Amino acid sequence: MTGPDREQSMRRPIRRVSTLLLVMFVGLFGSSTLIQAVQADGLHDDARNTRTLYDSFAVERGSIVVDGVQVALSTPSDDEYEWQRQYPMGALYAPITGYNTLGQGNTGIEGAMNDELTGSANSQLVDQILATLTGQDPVGASVELTISSAAQQAAADALGTREGAVVALDTETGDVLAMYSSPTFDPNAFALHNTAAVTETYNQLIADPNQPLQNRTIAGDLYYPGSVFKVLVLAAALESGRFDLDSEFPNPETITLTGSTAEVRNASRSTCGPGETVTLETALILSCNVQFAMLGEQLGEDAIAEQAAAFGYGQQLEIPLSVTPSSYPTGLEPSQVQLTSFGQFDVRVTPLQIAMTTAAIANDGTMMQPNMIDRVLAPNLDVLDDPEPTILGNPVSSATAAEIRSAMELGVSEGLASNAQIPGVTVGGKTGTAETGENNEPFNLWFTGYGELNDRSVAVAVVVVPSENIVGDTSNRIAAPIGRAVIEAVLNS
Repeated sequence: MTGPDREQSMRRPIRRVSTLLLVMFVGLFGSSTLIQAVQADGLHDDARNTRTLYDSFAVERGSIVVDGVQVALSTPSDDEYEWQRQYPMGALYAPITGYNTLGQGNTGIEGAMNDELTGSANSQLVDQILATLTGQDPVGASVELTISSAAQQAAADALGTREGAVVALDTETGDVLAMYSSPTFDPNAFALHNTAAVTETYNQLIADPNQPLQNRTIAGDLYYPGSVFKVLVLAAALESGRFDLDSEFPNPETITLTGSTAEVRNASRSTCGPGETVTLETALILSCNVQFAMLGEQLGEDAIAEQAAAFGYGQQLEIPLSVTPSSYPTGLEPSQVQLTSFGQFDVRVTPLQIAMTTAAIANDGTMMQPNMIDRVLAPNLDVLDDPEPTILGNPVSSATAAEIRSAMELGVSEGLASNAQIPGVTVGGKTGTAETGENNEPFNLWFTGYGELNDRSVAVAVVVVPSENIVGDTSNRIAAPIGRAVIEAVLNS
């Protein structure tokens, strides 16, 4: 082999190795770019990323604040984690704060606002750079909530040890003023710097049949709404232009569901008042199932489903906590449409959804985006975020909203929501008692309503699951007073 041939032969392996190295470099560069530029946020937020979790404990995590009081804060610890999370009012705010843990991730505001609380949000980039340049320890931002401490305490006190949930909304801004779920839990048990102990606590609570980790206001096993759903069906009727509050319906004690042998009767086990006919207004005030079944059949599935969608059913919400969408079923038989017209069959809701519907009625038909964040403050007190009220939609006209309010206010003054009355305050409301579809399971007892005084307006939704069914007007006796207590707390604060 001549000199040039030998040299060319020697170069071939070198070229192959060079080509292989180039391909490997391109692959490495591409994968690292994908991780850093495309997948970074997802990997950072992945619950399996223990490095991110452990790093977060080395940061002075920002406080979660309600009415100027820290309901979650970090204090120095004498171990390798540097900071200890504390929840001074633990169980009262647990459905809101959630927890920040070793091994089980974050929930509630601790999870939804984790970037801000750890100082790693995009809005805090300048602070991150300055901390790096000056050698300062990183500090997270504080998150101030819209929650009213008075309303939250009133909800907890009034609900007591019963299973259920309470939500209160500012009707004009959408601010969440109360969010209480019972049974609750103590998030301090999750703040330990002991993974085994945290895991044991988590497993115990997950196995608890009372499901204390569920935030029943926005998630978990959704509720059957019962007669509080009649407010939405009435809205669909009025919006259709085919009915008004004076529209009359026959007044039998029972009717047979269309295409079925099953009967529907009123909770009173009698007619809806004394007359041979009854108006739509009276049917709402006295919460008569028979007339609403008739109304639902005339409206049809599509009209009710469209009205439900207008009020936000099926819609994903971040407040910033993730909200499970409420649902109205589809593909119904006529008998099933009749059942949904008074909140039965397979209508499923969160208390937040019911509160949103009532708030829109109280707000002249305008539904606001629910929001829990008042503002986010940097350690130097610069305002990093100050959310403005946002309109979510206009599910009904102002005229329809006014008609429904008049009926709901009569429901409180002379109907089945009389225990929601507050002297000197305009209160409208609707009770509901929903069968759960399970044999021997207690009914869901509901109240939803609003209170107005001077320039304040608040809407509430209350659901209670009693330990056993109680004979009598249970929703008015049990759920309505809880709603009244929360309304009073907001209007008096």
